[in-house]
Amino acid sequence: MKHLDLEEQEQLDQLKSFWNQYGNLISTALIVVFGSIAAYNGYHYWQRSQALQASTMYDEVDRAVKSGDAAKVERAFTDMKDKFGATTYAQQAGLLAARELLDKSKPDAAKVALAWVADSGNDESYKAVAKLRLAALLLEAKSYDEALKRMEGSFPKEFSALVSDRRGDIFMAQGKKAEAKAEYEKAYKAFDDRTEYRRLVEVKLNALGVDPVTAIASAPAAAPVAQAAKEPVSAAVTPASAAGDKK
Repeated sequence: MKHLDLEEQEQLDQLKSFWNQYGNLISTALIVVFGSIAAYNGYHYWQRSQALQASTMYDEVDRAVKSGDAAKVERAFTDMKDKFGATTYAQQAGLLAARELLDKSKPDAAKVALAWVADSGNDESYKAVAKLRLAALLLEAKSYDEALKRMEGSFPKEFSALVSDRRGDIFMAQGKKAEAKAEYEKAYKAFDDRTEYRRLVEVKLNALGVDPVTAIASAPAAAPVAQAAKEPVSAAVTPASAAGDKK
C-alpha cells in the first residue's frame, strides 16, 4: 500500500511539473478555442438579428411608398440606410424609394437614393440596376458625361447587353452616331433572340440605317444574355426590381 502511495505521489509530481511547464499555454489555447466558438455563435446571432430588424424597417419603407407620402419615404429610407446600410434590404429599399420619389416628381431625391445603392451597395446585381436607372435619369437631365461615367467599370455578365444599350442611348443623345451604332450592335448580339428588348434595339439600329439581322449575322456570336431585360434581378428580390428604369 505504501509503495502504491509513493507511485501516486510520483505521478502527481509529474503532473504538477507538466502543468507548470505547459499550463499557461494550454489555458490560452482553450480560451482562444472557446472564445472563437462564442464569437462565431455571437456573430451569427447578430446577423440574424440585423436581418430581422432590417426586414422590419424595409416594411416601413414599403408602407411609406404605399402611402404616397414622398417626405415619409425619404425619412424611412434615410433611417434604413443609416441603421442597416450593410444589408441587402437597404439596397432594395433604395431602389423602391427611388421609384416612388421619381413618380412624385422628385428626380433629384431619386438620384440620391440610386447613387447610394450604386456606390455603397454590396450586392453586384442591385448595384448594376441602380447604375442603369441612375444613368437613365442623368440622360434625361442631359448630364451625358456623368451618365457615361455610371456605365463604366465592371458589371455582372447578365447586364452587359443592357449596359451597351444604355451607352448607345447616351451616345445618340450626344449626336455620336458611330459610337451609338457600335454599342447597339453589342447589345443586339448579347441579348437572347427570344428577348423582347432585343427588338427595341433592332428598331434603334434600323433608325441608324443598320439591319442587324444581315449585318451582324456573319459576325462572331457573343454569348447571349438570357432574359436580362425582362428580369435584371432574380425573382427573389422582386420588391426592388420595380424602381423605375426609365429610358
